[in-house]
Amino acid sequence: MLRAIVLGAGAGGGYPQWNSAGAGCRRARAGDPAAKPRSQASLAVSADGERWVVVNASPDLRQQIAATPALHPRHGTLRNSPIAAVVLTGAEVDTLAGLLTMRERQPFRLFAAAPGLAVLDENPIFRALNPDFVTRGEMALDTPFAPVPGLQFEAYPVPGKLPLFAETGEDPGLAEDGEAVGLAISAGGATLHYIPGCAMMTAALSDRLRGAACVMFDGTLFTDDEMIAAGAGPKTGRRMGHMPITGEGGSLEAFEGLGVARRIYVHLNNTNPALLDDSPERAHLAAQGWDVAEDGMEITL
Repeated sequence: MLRAIVLGAGAGGGYPQWNSAGAGCRRARAGDPAAKPRSQASLAVSADGERWVVVNASPDLRQQIAATPALHPRHGTLRNSPIAAVVLTGAEVDTLAGLLTMRERQPFRLFAAAPGLAVLDENPIFRALNPDFVTRGEMALDTPFAPVPGLQFEAYPVPGKLPLFAETGEDPGLAEDGEAVGLAISAGGATLHYIPGCAMMTAALSDRLRGAACVMFDGTLFTDDEMIAAGAGPKTGRRMGHMPITGEGGSLEAFEGLGVARRIYVHLNNTNPALLDDSPERAHLAAQGWDVAEDGMEITL
């Protein structure tokens, strides 16, 4: 059996974002039950309920662990954790900053594709993760591996961008060499695909996802120019490495005919109106057979 817990469903900055006075963020901050807060995107998966793998160590990881009893220390030794490994889908701040929360001499394994490991190696602050306790391993693309017994991962490239902090000002274009990866996570014959960042749907990705039992997919923006229209930023979704939900070439269109049994949007930006339970945009997604992830959502396959 594969068990997954959504630790965080929001994009970078979470929801409400600390400095956003947008309508949705105001509703979330006021406690509106139709505007549920989301922390920054992260997932926990397990095959046995005892050993867990965290996918992406968001800046909110400490509070996410506190809100998730399955990840709490167990009785026994003074310091312990059921988190046996962390797997990264990229090297943006919102995927790896939470690693610094895990610096208290606790053994676990850390996996990333080569570009992600390079970012960790180049930034000395991550030496706070004592290598005597935290071993790093490279995820070879399209090659299955087992971060813990009973749980198989396979990382595969998806179109994405360099981390924003690594850009020099000019558009670096899309990369498909491990800067962004999707993950096929399997246990007991069931497979979940986790793809929190993807700039476009390729033929190879379509073939990989066709007929899947469950796909958790990049839902950052509802429309490509959403942040520009809201006055929240100068870039389109595609420029940031995220395909929009709607419009030509959007993810709703891209998933048509793929026969994916369960489709769930994750990594939603604070400007995305689909975060609101009572919005027309949410109703539209529901009519198309899509769910919107919430912190604490559990999936069992």
